Amino acid sequence: MNDGTGRTIALAGATGDLGGRLLSALIRRGVEVRAVVRSTTPAASQDAVRAGGGTLVPVDFADEAALTAALAGVECVVSVLNGLEPVILDLQGRLLDAAVAAGVPRFIPSDFSLDFTKTRPGDNRNMDLRRRFMARVDTAPIRATSIFNGAFADLLIGEAPIVLPRFLRILYWGDADQPLDFTTKDDVADYTADVALDADAPRFLRIAGDVVSPRDLATSMTRLDGRRWKPFRAGGLGRLSALIRIARTLSPKTDAPFSAWQGMQYVRDMSSGRGKLSPLDNGRYGKTDWTRAEAVLAPTI
Repeated sequence: MNDGTGRTIALAGATGDLGGRLLSALIRRGVEVRAVVRSTTPAASQDAVRAGGGTLVPVDFADEAALTAALAGVECVVSVLNGLEPVILDLQGRLLDAAVAAGVPRFIPSDFSLDFTKTRPGDNRNMDLRRRFMARVDTAPIRATSIFNGAFADLLIGEAPIVLPRFLRILYWGDADQPLDFTTKDDVADYTADVALDADAPRFLRIAGDVVSPRDLATSMTRLDGRRWKPFRAGGLGRLSALIRIARTLSPKTDAPFSAWQGMQYVRDMSSGRGKLSPLDNGRYGKTDWTRAEAVLAPTI
C-alpha cells in the first residue's frame, strides 16, 4: 500500500459503487480526495461522499472553466464514471479536456473491464465505447493508465449468475476449461488507489483476483457444498451469438449500460478467450490479499 499523505487525487464517480470503494481506499492511504460530482447530484449522495472523507466539489461538467478549476493542482484524475456514450465519451471527454487544461499529469479512464484491446470491434457495445475513448485519450497530452480486471466477481452470484444451486451446475458457453478472470470490486479499488499514486504506472495494467475455468468452479462448489457439482454447457459461442442478436432485437431501447444482451456480450468475450488478461500485474504494488473465487462463492452455501 502506497502512502498518499499530503497528496491530492481527483475522483469522478465517487457516488457510485466502485467509486465509493475507491474513495475509501484512497482515504486509507492518507490521500486528499477531491470528489468531483455533477452539481445536480442528489444531496444524499453528496452527503455520503462527505461522510466517506472526500472533499466534495460539485461542478457543472458543461462549464469548462469551472471543471478545469476543480482539477487544478491534483496529480491524477481517476474516472469511475459509468454509462453509455453520453457518459463514457461526452462527460468523460470533458473531464479529460479539463484535466489537460489544468495541467494534470495523469489520467485513469473508466475502463475496469476485460482486455478490450484484444477483442473484436463490434462484438461488445460497452467495450467499443471504451475503445473509442482510448483513441481519444492516447492523442491527448497526458499520461494515461487503463486498469483491466476481467469481470467483477459478483457476476458469479449476481444478476447474471453462472452458479445454479438448484441444479448443482456451473453454466458456461464453449469450453469448460477456458480460464476466466474475476476480481472483486474491493480488490479493484485497492489496486487502483495504488495506481493513482504511481507516477510511473504504465499505459495498461492487468489484474485478476482469481483465474478459474467453469470446471474449476464446479470443483470449488463441490468442495464447499459437499454435493457433486458439474459444468453445464449451454451451447457453443455461435449459439450464444445468435441469442445475443435475438435478445438485442427484442429488447426495448434503454439507457441502462448493462442490459441483458450486453451482459451476454461480455460473457461471450470471456468465454471466447479474446478478453483474457495476460500477463497479470498483480504483484506490482505488493498486494497479496486477493479475494479468490471460493471466498466469493462460500456465502452462497
